Amino acid sequence: MLLDLSLCRFANQAWLWANARACRRFEYALKWPQETQKARLFHLLKNNADSAFGKAFGFSKIHSIDDFQKQVPLSTYTDYEPWIQRILAGEEKVLTREAVTRCVPSSGSTSARKLIPYTAALQREFNAAIGPWIADMYRARPNLKSGPAYWSVSPAIPETGEATQVPIGFDDDADYLGFAKHLVNATLAVPSSIRFVDDIQRFRTLTLLFLLRARELRLISIWHPSFLDLMLNDLSLHWDQLLRDISTGARLTPAERAFESLGRADPRRSKQLAALSPDQTEKIWPRLGVISCWGDGPAQGSQQALATRFPGATVLSKGLIATEAFVSLPFRNKHPLAINGHFFEFIDDEGRVLTAESLQEGGCYSVAVTTGGGFYRYCLGDRIRVDDFLARTPTIRFLGKQDHVSDRFGEKLNAGFVSGILDELMASLGIQPKFVMLAPEKQVEGEGYVLYLETRVQPPADLCLRLETRLSDNPHYRYCLQLGQLKPLRLFRIEGQGNERFLDYYLAQGRRLGEIKPAILSKHTGWSARFPGNYVGCISESGQSEKPMDIRISSYGNPRHGD
Repeated sequence: MLLDLSLCRFANQAWLWANARACRRFEYALKWPQETQKARLFHLLKNNADSAFGKAFGFSKIHSIDDFQKQVPLSTYTDYEPWIQRILAGEEKVLTREAVTRCVPSSGSTSARKLIPYTAALQREFNAAIGPWIADMYRARPNLKSGPAYWSVSPAIPETGEATQVPIGFDDDADYLGFAKHLVNATLAVPSSIRFVDDIQRFRTLTLLFLLRARELRLISIWHPSFLDLMLNDLSLHWDQLLRDISTGARLTPAERAFESLGRADPRRSKQLAALSPDQTEKIWPRLGVISCWGDGPAQGSQQALATRFPGATVLSKGLIATEAFVSLPFRNKHPLAINGHFFEFIDDEGRVLTAESLQEGGCYSVAVTTGGGFYRYCLGDRIRVDDFLARTPTIRFLGKQDHVSDRFGEKLNAGFVSGILDELMASLGIQPKFVMLAPEKQVEGEGYVLYLETRVQPPADLCLRLETRLSDNPHYRYCLQLGQLKPLRLFRIEGQGNERFLDYYLAQGRRLGEIKPAILSKHTGWSARFPGNYVGCISESGQSEKPMDIRISSYGNPRHGD
């Protein structure tokens, strides 16, 4: 794969032109969120009234948003499983009048795998958000148009091979880009076929070889920020070998013939790189302008680490994107709702269901969507906070999964609750953690929660006490402590690579890169065997300092345990 920079510039410009109309429509919709959302809902109801689902719930008799909310209940994936089985069996007009082109697998909280139906209408809804995002980013930074981009793709996960009448799975993550995918392919520094490399270490090595050859790289778009951190660590470990492979041409296996350009010698680029060290990223890619990645909640620390590694680039937070829906997008330095894509509803802490124009700044809500893919009043399980408005449309921040609850003995710790406490506590202590997560842990003396923390700042001795006091605002957690079902909170200092080890764990479980969202709360035990570091002393509830453990924990060579 040899990049033609002239073709690359032309394709980038063409992509920008292709997205200009979507950008203008979005800018108009931002001024009229109520009218836009009402129009979106009734367009979907009219188009799908003669589907099996539309007939069952009387879409043709719905004349207001209130009617819709009375006739169609809030739903979860479990409610759609029987309907999706009918689609997989080849039945038409089940959830939508439009044909289902494929079912896309995603991880689920109550099931091992969800299958999300995709239609042309759902792709158009995604395009309504992707268009303004890309147009805004490229217009604000015209230099991005002059060189290639790296759009991260997930390694392919083999499917079960069940016989269905509808294809299962995207070809690659770039399929989210719809019709623009053909334009994007002309700008790729790393070909999307890299996803077929099933060995994760080889996947990283080949990706690095492509990236190192791309001196004119302008944009990196990834999902979890630690994915790039992890690859850059490999850069340091294998620098000399990577330069030799560039100088003489990499040895490729027969299965890697699609990457024939890596087998061609490029001594000039190798010589350029040999004058640098692997940590000089701003000189390796001197024209890199933007890194786009997750940046909310637990991803903040890892995103800040990328900003340190790439001082000349702007690190931008992605919006809230799920397999089922595109909820918010980066636009004008904020993250407004993708207001002219899907129809949105928001459930507050008192269980009231609100529409977009009723949201209040500072308010926290869980999100439900109605989409062209055939999900109606579908609860995503994502919890958001309104942080501002753009025109009259709310801009939001992702807090965590609404239904993500750790409940070992009845303590019922919710990710949103834990996230709020840790945000406030770390801010009050002046700590900007690179990685932070709360998780249960099985120990000799019993089971309790552990705060896993990676930070350059020395945490105060009473950190555990402060956190446990706040967690005890939850009466269920406090009661479990009083009964002795849960042991006092402990602190585990991670020495490095917290985000990388977190990412590695879920990749090993078969998750796609784009599905691995940062987590402030884990329900799984065994993290002390996965992170390099050690337990440290912490003042307990009695005011006594626990004796620090002198056993050092390494993420290598230890037996993995847990749920």
